[in-house]
Amino acid sequence: GGFNKGGRGGFNKGGKRGLGARGGQKQLIEPFQRHPGVFISTGAKNDELATLNLTPGESVYGEKRISVEQKGSEEKLEYREWNPFRSKLAATIVHGVPDVYVKPGAKVLYLGAASGTTVSHVSDIVGTKGCVYAVEISPRSGRDLLEKSKKRPNIIPIIEDARHPERYRMMVGMVDVIFQDVAQPDQARIIALNAKHFLKPGGHFVIAVKANCVDSTASPETVFQIEKENLEKDGLTPEELVTLEPYQRDHCTIIGSFRASGGKSSSKKSSSKKPKASKEEDSDSSSDSSSSSDSE
Repeated sequence: GGFNKGGRGGFNKGGKRGLGARGGQKQLIEPFQRHPGVFISTGAKNDELATLNLTPGESVYGEKRISVEQKGSEEKLEYREWNPFRSKLAATIVHGVPDVYVKPGAKVLYLGAASGTTVSHVSDIVGTKGCVYAVEISPRSGRDLLEKSKKRPNIIPIIEDARHPERYRMMVGMVDVIFQDVAQPDQARIIALNAKHFLKPGGHFVIAVKANCVDSTASPETVFQIEKENLEKDGLTPEELVTLEPYQRDHCTIIGSFRASGGKSSSKKSSSKKPKASKEEDSDSSSDSSSSSDSE
């Protein structure tokens, strides 16, 4: 079932079947049924996305942590709030897509990892049986990524240019899904190259497209459709297109599959919505200097 987005980017979802929070708080945590490994924190001002903290007791980037007791047990579980204004993957989930294919046990290639904000949540989701190959070109962001990976062994940091997958082919195995947040004009070609190297047949991709990095003169809707066609030309099959307003201005996410039907097939299932005018400032508006976007 879907949910209604409301308030400041919050969303409401019926059926509070969650775990009781400590200290008499009204906050509850419940699994997000559509997205295994993702949770919903309810009862606060707005419903928020959360992931189960792989490193309890530690925040990664100053995010709020929620500790909850399990019924009939002394054991507490700790979750980290996942803000869609800071993460395009979180914004994609909040917008109601059926699947982002990042789930417990998955092997994920993350292109444009920046300093690892969203990567840390992907690390939470895939858990100890999954892994995240995190590729980032910027040595500065890469240092932050390396630090995070010391405490999260399922993150494999790769400080390299995503345009040259052959340079890290010895480090990356076959993956279930590629997530890409690389603010570059040739981003469709970059994900296609990496898919040919690393994505399992029938695997999936999720790409965040920043319109003005591809063509600042065309309307975002036009750019999104052109990028969708570019992915199809490269043998990928786009299945969903969703705009990320109000969380990310002039961005969309395209989700699809790789060689799912043995060739280039064009799916008609696009669910593109016309972007709404937003007063929210895009957290990524000034970060075009590196191959990844700093808001991750």
